[in-house]
Amino acid sequence: MFGWKSKRSFTRELVIVPPVPHADRRGIAIMACVKNEAPYIEEWVRFHRAIGVRHFHIYDDGSTDGTMDILRALLPAKVLTIVPWIMRMRDEGTSVVLNGQAIAFAHALLNFGGRYDWMAFIDVDEFLLPRRDKTLEDALRHAKGFPNISLPWHMFGHGGHRARPNRPVCLSYTARVAHPERQDANASNFKCIVDPTRVTGVGVHRFRTKEFGDRTANDAGWVSSVRDRKAEAFYSADYLQLNHYYLKSEEELAEKVARGWSFDDTTEKYIRKVAQTARYIEGDVIEDRSMVAFVEQNRIDLGPSATPIGGADA
Repeated sequence: MFGWKSKRSFTRELVIVPPVPHADRRGIAIMACVKNEAPYIEEWVRFHRAIGVRHFHIYDDGSTDGTMDILRALLPAKVLTIVPWIMRMRDEGTSVVLNGQAIAFAHALLNFGGRYDWMAFIDVDEFLLPRRDKTLEDALRHAKGFPNISLPWHMFGHGGHRARPNRPVCLSYTARVAHPERQDANASNFKCIVDPTRVTGVGVHRFRTKEFGDRTANDAGWVSSVRDRKAEAFYSADYLQLNHYYLKSEEELAEKVARGWSFDDTTEKYIRKVAQTARYIEGDVIEDRSMVAFVEQNRIDLGPSATPIGGADA
């Protein structure tokens, strides 16, 4: 079950009773809310499957471009769950826009969380990159078992691309923000990997657990409160780096702006937000080829290919 935490924050954080762990729970699942990601979804799935993700829980926000067909052709049914999930909703009494993504996260935890040791909550433009290991589960061991792990965005820019390149996203863009630990209103945030059976509070960028409240660990196991995790001392990407390919090419960014976003009241507000974020990302970049090196060293097939991804649900 879940409920609203408070009238002020009920669109941002939900309270839940943690799911009961299954006797045979194991591995890591990814949960993502998706809409019209046909050009990108195969690469994202292939990469995360290659680093050991057991199951993909995809909440479909009304895709019309064949994204779900690509997923069904790519993955065996035993490693894919698709949930129809239209994101836009409002509270009847206040007309406040509810965060359908946070509600989807809570739904996924409550209905599927008991099956897994870990659940990661990311988007299709975000990639979980192990830095010293070959698998995601091995990388998570460096967090020393803490049930709530916060990974800072590493925001990647245009990389000089005006049009969409003819290569996978994660190989095409290697210029990123030089200092991810520095704060910016729209470009400095976290995504989380949690032990789903210990979660009591759910937000898009923050979780609570029954033993530790809002305390969260970085990838090296250093623990902080949510309030203090933006401090430079908390920053780490020694073992697991979250790459956020936010801008892509100038052409793709223009398409993204034209589509809009579910939770901004006006198009103008969203355009301003994206423009501010782009200026921040492009203002101070460094070359980061760690993803390229990882894919090449581990010979990961990113597609496109008509060959389904096999393997057991493990």
